[in-house]
Amino acid sequence: MRYMFLTSGAETGAPPPQAMIDAIEKLTEQEMAAGRMLARGGLMPTAMGGARIESRRGELKATDGPFAETKEVLGGFAIFEFATREEALASAERFMELHRQHWPEWEGVCEMRPMFGFGVAAAAVTQAD
Repeated sequence: MRYMFLTSGAETGAPPPQAMIDAIEKLTEQEMAAGRMLARGGLMPTAMGGARIESRRGELKATDGPFAETKEVLGGFAIFEFATREEALASAERFMELHRQHWPEWEGVCEMRPMFGFGVAAAAVTQAD
């Protein structure tokens, strides 16, 4: 099953330590070579041209960043293919362990979500309810 990992945290303006970036690059190379990581990307700070488009009460509203009311922002994503949920969970924990080791003052979340649309019928989503 495919999973998307979404990483979010407070936008402090401080760049991640180089040691963490290097460790994540090494993990990425291993995951891609094993065929588990399919795509990934980090996001630039919201001040570098971010925007939000909201739908409320049938109306759309666009707001340019940065977003003062937002406490946490999405920092990056990765898409994986795993045989089991347990394998996906172990991978997310390995990724977050790199943050704990190399950037202990950072506080954030890695949300792990199964995906549909890649050979997984939408009916599977309703069965989970």
